[in-house]
Amino acid sequence: MSLVTFPPPYTPSCHVEQPLRDRGYAVLGPQDSAQWAGCSLAQLQALQGDWAALPPDEFLKDGGRYRYRRHASFVLDDAGLQQVPHRAHYQPLQYNALHGGMQRWFAPMLQASLALPGWQALLHAVARTTRAALAPEVSRWFIEAHQFRIDTAGGIGRPTPEGAHRDGVDLVAVFLIQRQGIKGGETRIFEASGPAGQRFTLSEPWSVLLLDDARMIHETTPIQPEAGHGWRDTLVLTCRREGFLGDDRQA
Repeated sequence: MSLVTFPPPYTPSCHVEQPLRDRGYAVLGPQDSAQWAGCSLAQLQALQGDWAALPPDEFLKDGGRYRYRRHASFVLDDAGLQQVPHRAHYQPLQYNALHGGMQRWFAPMLQASLALPGWQALLHAVARTTRAALAPEVSRWFIEAHQFRIDTAGGIGRPTPEGAHRDGVDLVAVFLIQRQGIKGGETRIFEASGPAGQRFTLSEPWSVLLLDDARMIHETTPIQPEAGHGWRDTLVLTCRREGFLGDDRQA
């Protein structure tokens, strides 16, 4: 039986802020993603080489070996964009029941990639959009970046092993970088306090889902190989006011 997939409900980049306010999410196609970021699609595509050699995620509690990743953190304010010293990624149990409550030291992102124009444009875009759509009074943003590869070498790969969740931030941006030889990987989003939801499959490289994290719960279904070895590459950016998640916890 063939797998039924639903196309993303794309929004033009010029209208991205209104659907974030009205319904809690927006989805952009590749060209609109580039326009939203203020760069060319070619500049975004120049970032893709990193995903072929991501190191393994050593913190998977389900015992899997299907996830590879790098991580970096930034502060953006009126003085400009600054990368902060490499730090652990932390989520409390209320946001990640599987991996919460622990410091996870992932491999750092590559400096050569962070200097590229497309990367700089993406970080400014997520902060600009979060401020315009969700919190116009805030001028200092704490941004975390996660490069993911989920592969099917072991049969099944799980993009969100923690299940449907929120991230404890203001804005979440999930970019599809590439899908290769897989089925599954359906994006599902739900209102945190209501009945509405959407399901669709991101299939075009550099399409992006933007989420108001306070209002929306999200997950991605497992992937399986169509034939042989397959993978799904994503970039996740989170934008938060008042510091990085976990910085204010008791030592």
